[in-house]
Amino acid sequence: MNSRPSPAPVLIMTYGNPSRGDDALGPAMFDMLEAHKSASGNLADTDLLTDFQLQIEHAIDLEGRKCILFVDAGVSCPEPFELQQLQPERDDSFTTHAMSPAAVMSVYQQINSREPPPAYLLTIRAYKFGLGLPMSETATE
Repeated sequence: MNSRPSPAPVLIMTYGNPSRGDDALGPAMFDMLEAHKSASGNLADTDLLTDFQLQIEHAIDLEGRKCILFVDAGVSCPEPFELQQLQPERDDSFTTHAMSPAAVMSVYQQINSREPPPAYLLTIRAYKFGLGLPMSETATE
């Protein structure tokens, strides 16, 4: 019998490409939170996950949660960040190599026949996404 440990009630899912300038903001947030969790023992009720992009399989990561926070970099949000509540929404991203958080929630809804847990998107203002660039000083601040 396979037994998986129960997921923590809160999931923070960061995503982005560390090799593309400010797109590294999500993974940098993951690293910061993971270090804080290890050093302080805080965030015991929180699982941290990171990936280059959201995929259909991430819908499974939402199971058993009470709240989800997605974290990504974006150029169209106000400085320094924007926090918005999400609703499940099927969009065209499910047919691409990367999905939106709302589309991941929609997949969760389809496979579980129930509403996903409350979810939010923290978009951190980004400026440069060039391949091989480090994060910009402005985004890092």
